[in-house]
Amino acid sequence: MGNIILFAILGAVFYYIFKSYKTYASEYSQAAFKNMKITKETLEHSDLGLFVALVAKVAKADGKVDALEAELVGIMFDDISAVFPEPQKTKDILKQIFNEQKERYDNLEQIAATLGKAIKRDKAKQHQFIGFLIQLAFVDGEVSKSEEDVLSTIAESFEIDPNLYHAIFDQFEKIIKNIHPKANIQDAYKLLGVNESDDMDAIKKAYRKLIREYHPDIIKSQGKDEEYMKEATEKTQEINQAYEMIKNAKK
Repeated sequence: MGNIILFAILGAVFYYIFKSYKTYASEYSQAAFKNMKITKETLEHSDLGLFVALVAKVAKADGKVDALEAELVGIMFDDISAVFPEPQKTKDILKQIFNEQKERYDNLEQIAATLGKAIKRDKAKQHQFIGFLIQLAFVDGEVSKSEEDVLSTIAESFEIDPNLYHAIFDQFEKIIKNIHPKANIQDAYKLLGVNESDDMDAIKKAYRKLIREYHPDIIKSQGKDEEYMKEATEKTQEINQAYEMIKNAKK
């Protein structure tokens, strides 16, 4: 009975997240921000600026921002800054916000509560934000106790039902556990579309190109359904594992 209820809850989560993607694309658009004056203060107090601050705290929760997290965060900066006037200036400020906030945990609840209040009436937005943060925590294959504590605090501040939060978390965990690493290095090279003779600069370029294709874009959701997003998550993790295998082999 408990599993049936959990499945129903998870189904509702994905329905509201993915059914609302087109709304997201129209809300977070160049037209929506065209008259916004770009300053650190305005970005810090915007939904997306607050979200970047929370991303920083999740990324640094285990004491470091690893290479895979850094790649995902870097792409996120590109996604978000593209909808604001002066994209490069916006990107630079977002990086500044990220670098400042990753070193602070005394204001975690305050920032999460502020963002939670701003998006209180938009359950789909709450669930997409927390979903992105959970996926970020899982990018290295597992979630540490400190990362889980930060995620739980954010979910509580968003006033997300605990059953819903755990359903989303468990879904990502299941996806990650079902991904099997490539059996050998040749399969890893094939997945990235590179050759064993290529240097790491070429391999990293190929890796970044693939990650950009499959990463979870917080802005351009494009109305994709649950199955597409599940496949994209799996593909992203496969790419990460292949890249890590190749990096270790070339050390």
